[in-house]
Amino acid sequence: MEKVFYVLFNNHENGLKLNSKLKENGLQSMISPTPRSLSKCCGISLIVEENELDEVRRVVEENDIEIITIESIERDINPNRDRYC
Repeated sequence: MEKVFYVLFNNHENGLKLNSKLKENGLQSMISPTPRSLSKCCGISLIVEENELDEVRRVVEENDIEIITIESIERDINPNRDRYC
């Protein structure tokens, strides 16, 4: 199964800052709600590409952005989600 990688934060400001810095460096990221299975911290996290993890860590260090950790979970696609009929 495919894994999804989430960067977790203590506050949304660090999440928005990292999202901006990743875009400036040509890296992919997407703001997402933090899955409850990973953390009950700040409500947002960033989804990043597995093949860009080293670059993401570099951007975090170079810009002194505080993160909790980078975690992964298996992608769970529920075909019955949001079905009303």
